[in-house]
Amino acid sequence: MNAPAKDLDALRTDWTREEIAALFALPFPELMFRAQSIHRRNFDPTKVQVSTLLSIKTGGCPEDCAYCPQSAAHDTGLKAGKLMEIEAVLAEASRARDAGATRFCMGAAWRSPKDKDLDTVCAMVEGVKALGMESCVTLGMLTPSQAQRLKTAGLDYYNHNLDTSPEYYRHIISTRTYQERLDTLEHVREAGLSVCCGGIVGMGESLGDRIGMIHALATLPEHPQSVPINALVAVAGTPTAKSTPLDPIDFVRTIAVARITMPLSMVRLSAGREDMSDETQALCFLAGANSIFYGDKLLTTPNPATDTDQALFARLGISSMQIGQNPAQNTH
Repeated sequence: MNAPAKDLDALRTDWTREEIAALFALPFPELMFRAQSIHRRNFDPTKVQVSTLLSIKTGGCPEDCAYCPQSAAHDTGLKAGKLMEIEAVLAEASRARDAGATRFCMGAAWRSPKDKDLDTVCAMVEGVKALGMESCVTLGMLTPSQAQRLKTAGLDYYNHNLDTSPEYYRHIISTRTYQERLDTLEHVREAGLSVCCGGIVGMGESLGDRIGMIHALATLPEHPQSVPINALVAVAGTPTAKSTPLDPIDFVRTIAVARITMPLSMVRLSAGREDMSDETQALCFLAGANSIFYGDKLLTTPNPATDTDQALFARLGISSMQIGQNPAQNTH
């Protein structure tokens, strides 16, 4: 069992692909032990942070992301909608808070926001904060001034995923470069916002690409505070519709390696849970996942119902983090 030469528990941004490959190659029990050990040193293993995600502007996106039903380039039957009214969004946020969510995430199908639309989004952020919740938005590419405008409005997190490895990226997206994604992340960090950044697996990529994706995330100048790991939700009409689902054990391995390489990040078990067994999700929590989305829809794709998640939490002896609770606290 060849392990990376450096201390696995150290907070590092200098991981090599060879070290990450060695982690993926570990026997499953050893990998799980290492991931759970690191998780316990930094988090309460019985607590999971709960977010709710709402599509505030659906469809009609000019990007051609191969996995996304909201792209105007794909015929998925999804109709484009207008930006939601502020009051309607805050009503959804209030319901999410009452169901136990501590963070409310808002997504708009834009390449980048127009300034007039950003004004409306900032008002939504202010309203979510007034409810006592954390706020997160994903709006596409940002300029430095737009990132600062969101920070001034009180935004906590900005989501902008890298999606896959730099090498496989060209097979998934042609309308935006990898560097443009990295530039937006830089603008978000410089504005003092927390970064939510992860990727998607099961899009036909190789193990080497999953290694490359984790490497890209773990070698950012600062680890993302939130790292969503998504399993592809194959949607008819998208180029990835016929992708072979990733083996559940390989998915758990990806979660575990994310936890080891980014020990203080919240690792979110994100899209694709609707098709996962309770046992697969339980293994993901053991591997270090400590964040999920509540609610029956993630933007436009299905997600387990809240009462289903609550029942699973009860079976596992897991509870949701409370509003204001510091997630990175060593209690064990």
